[in-house]
Amino acid sequence: MAVLLRPIAAASLDEATRHLARDIFQQLIEINTTDSVGSTTVAADAMAKRLLDAGFPAEDVKVLGPNSRKGNMVARYRGTGARKPILIIGHLDVVEARRSDWTTDPFQFIEKDGYFYGRGTQDMKVSDAVLVTDFIRLHREHYVPDRDIILALTADEEGGQSNGVDWLLKNHRDLIDAEFVLNADAGGVTTKNGKPVNVDVEANEKLYADYELATTNPGGHSSLPTPDNAIYHVADALVRLQQTPFPFELNPVTRVYFERRAALETGQTAADMKAILQTPPDAGAVARLSADARFNSLMRTTCVATMMEAGHAPNALPQLAKANVNCRILPGHSAEQIRLELVRIFADPKVRVRYVDDARNVYDKTPEKNAFPPILPPAEVLKPLAKIADEMWNGVPVIPEMETGASDSIYTVAAGLPSYGINGIAIDQDDVRAHGKDERVRVNAFYDGVEFYYRYLKALTSVR
Repeated sequence: MAVLLRPIAAASLDEATRHLARDIFQQLIEINTTDSVGSTTVAADAMAKRLLDAGFPAEDVKVLGPNSRKGNMVARYRGTGARKPILIIGHLDVVEARRSDWTTDPFQFIEKDGYFYGRGTQDMKVSDAVLVTDFIRLHREHYVPDRDIILALTADEEGGQSNGVDWLLKNHRDLIDAEFVLNADAGGVTTKNGKPVNVDVEANEKLYADYELATTNPGGHSSLPTPDNAIYHVADALVRLQQTPFPFELNPVTRVYFERRAALETGQTAADMKAILQTPPDAGAVARLSADARFNSLMRTTCVATMMEAGHAPNALPQLAKANVNCRILPGHSAEQIRLELVRIFADPKVRVRYVDDARNVYDKTPEKNAFPPILPPAEVLKPLAKIADEMWNGVPVIPEMETGASDSIYTVAAGLPSYGINGIAIDQDDVRAHGKDERVRVNAFYDGVEFYYRYLKALTSVR
């Protein structure tokens, strides 16, 4: 039986906090932090100034990085030291966005129809603004936590050669060492038409990998076409990829997710979620759920073409054709294993499949790269989360989930820091626009997110 939930109400923030949060959010959106022409240093400096102006000691707010464009801000909110610190990570960089693709200017903060628009309103300047606001809010109240809270806002999570979390761990581990990590780039509140369904907490994630498909050919005059066309080889390989889904597979986290999500669904969807948990899973249920991109990405490794390049003149046969295939790989499988599987799927010796790293270096064989194993959050993390979800969103359940994207948790987990994806931003499950056109977030969802992390940080750091 479906449970009717009351709509989310805007958090009851005082006007000063609401004004501060909106100003910080606008400032971040309007600083271009793309890898091509932007600078995370400008954004890091701006957020550092916000904290310094609010009274944080200069020794507790640092901007540092490997070069002038890839700065990271690290701020420490001092506590009693009764327990080890918590580290919160969030990235300042955003995916490229063209003005010609958007209805609005992606680097202008626009409020209309109950939404804030701009690149980063979902991924993830929205949470950066929340966290800086809440640091200032707690400081103004003279709140004293029982442990230090460290905030790291970093560069190059979306690509580039200077990933900030990786760089900080290698060069300034002392600044960010903690008992565990909260990654505000994962988790969140799933809604349908603005009504809460559940609160997600990331317990593991897929592995990110790019592969280059390339075919070369002597080329020649376009008046003398031959079947052996480099573009056709790559195009045929991509069609085979489109028609060859990777196998269905559940892990401990996705199994729990579908078990708990089934109770929140109705009709065929609920029945199918239960049926895929059977041994063996019901093939019809798998097929029906796979038609929904959200559920398909939870049940299998996915690989999709994202870029193409071919030819050198309109009147010449192409001498080179290339495509980028982006894969999100289920835990338990390596990036090299998937590269070899792509070779098998393409079944064309003229299509060379090579691994591409974040700096766009190309390798014949994939370097050692594996997803991190499932890490179910402990009671210390989950209990206060469930309590606040109950208070703010009328008792909706908290469900561990696997992020189908990728995040900087891969670096913190590898460094021995347990990491959990948690944020309080509500996004409709059919309105995920991260990396896409006209990215937006509901105005009320943003202010609810400010209230959520304020309450959550207090719950995690209150004297017991």
